[in-house]
Amino acid sequence: MVPILAPEQSATHDVTNQAPALAPYDASDDAALLEGLRREGGGRAEDDIRRLGRLAGGAEAQEWGEQANRHEPELRTHDRFGNRVDEVAFHPSWHRLLGTAVAEGLAAAPWADDRPGAHVVRTAGGLVWGHTDAGHGCPTSMTYAAVPALRKQPELAAVYEPLLVSRVYEPGLRVPSGKRGLLAGMGMTEKQGGSDVRTNTTAASPTAEPGVYTLRGHKWFTSAPMCDVFLVLAQAPGGLSCFLVPRILPDGSRNTFRIQRLKDKLGNRSNASSEPEFDHTVAWLVGPEGQGVKTIIEMVNCTRLDCVMSSATLMRKTLVEAGHHTRHRSAFGALLIDQPLMRNVLADLALESEAATTLTLRLAGAADRALRGDAQEAAFRRIATAVGKYWVTKRGPAFTAEALECLGGNGYVEESGMPRHYREAPLLSIWEGSGNVNALDVLRALGRAPETGEALFAELALAHGADARLDAAVLRLKDRLRDLRDPETGARRLVELMALVLQGSLLVRHAPRAVADAFCATRLGGDWGYSFGTLPGSADLTTILDRALPDTTARG
Repeated sequence: MVPILAPEQSATHDVTNQAPALAPYDASDDAALLEGLRREGGGRAEDDIRRLGRLAGGAEAQEWGEQANRHEPELRTHDRFGNRVDEVAFHPSWHRLLGTAVAEGLAAAPWADDRPGAHVVRTAGGLVWGHTDAGHGCPTSMTYAAVPALRKQPELAAVYEPLLVSRVYEPGLRVPSGKRGLLAGMGMTEKQGGSDVRTNTTAASPTAEPGVYTLRGHKWFTSAPMCDVFLVLAQAPGGLSCFLVPRILPDGSRNTFRIQRLKDKLGNRSNASSEPEFDHTVAWLVGPEGQGVKTIIEMVNCTRLDCVMSSATLMRKTLVEAGHHTRHRSAFGALLIDQPLMRNVLADLALESEAATTLTLRLAGAADRALRGDAQEAAFRRIATAVGKYWVTKRGPAFTAEALECLGGNGYVEESGMPRHYREAPLLSIWEGSGNVNALDVLRALGRAPETGEALFAELALAHGADARLDAAVLRLKDRLRDLRDPETGARRLVELMALVLQGSLLVRHAPRAVADAFCATRLGGDWGYSFGTLPGSADLTTILDRALPDTTARG
């Protein structure tokens, strides 16, 4: 007689050939990142970046990211008594993520640090801490970017800047001056115009008190509505102007900030994006009337850099996940990572990731030096940030999709985390100006500030003679700039070539020969297909992969 097993004793199969959990791992175990940190002036912080990388890759922090996205923010327009409160409730994991980011100086802390490389250190920190969750990077980015705009109004900066640069995260709506640290949000776009902010209809009316106005209108995308203060664009009598709007007024009363709804977004689900309504909302003028766009231009440079950084972070995170999976998963008699075509895919992704990380840190270095008065770096930053924002964020969605595919069906389920990263990727191309906006901004920079083009070619000249394919691409770029018959129609092709020659020049100068050679052969020399995994047979896949992928083989 066949024995009957109790249900708990039944087993239809054993679980085999599955990769173990990636965490714990070191998110800073990235040669391109650490080399760029040292090269761009932030080497003194390497121990801190390594510590933060281990924390970011730890099981606890990875769980924070998962929980913050699984338990999305909830809008509470009224309290139990019927009073309007317009608050957003977040899961405790969100607060842990954001609290750590602020404490580690990833918000506005660099503005209080006079040492060279302070902004590079922050960017490197974002490249590793972003392995946890992308959503909470929104309020830290806006807080970082708010400081230079606020400095256009010194009396306001004197009050708010010391609290914005603080490393203390103190959630909850209270009088700003009574808190130990503040976060800033932004309300720029409206439904009728989007990036065309000059079409804004929110009206700003001056009061009897100098510099104080009241706002009336509606904003279409205002992220992190639980921030303490917001920079807002509105139409004053003198034209489009920038204003500071606190959630809580100095007398302790709530400013009118009616949250109509939270956006139901494709990704970035841990972060609340809202539509606030202003109705006699008290605001303080930042910069001159009619100079709203000019006032926020430095803010735009900062947030665009963060878009590049976040895209590079997503690339690196998903590459690490793909590499880990393929090191432990077998198919057709061999580990996936040992199979030639998979190695080609991973190596191609590794090239893209290193190019994105290297460019990100170069842009951060330019920002740091420009903010310290280097005119050449300021000109380079002006054009290169827009170029990098266009290209790196455009590469993100295709990259994350390919990395997800390395996991096969295992990557298509939510538990893997890969769908979350895939949904996040398109945001970085849209936020702070879509691809077209950034491409056209490059044309404007070339036309209105010729020194920006000169600075770009001075940077490219540093690699002249090191690779014939790079030199030929630079000549093509010069020819294209001389023959701009229909510049707007061809803007994307122009900016794409700029981005590729810039990335190529950086890799030729700073990366191992195997990396630079494969990049130039494919992205500049045309020996490449139309998807990742089409590197030529001459590419040194082993060297590229050994450099790019952290060793997680001990997990199995």
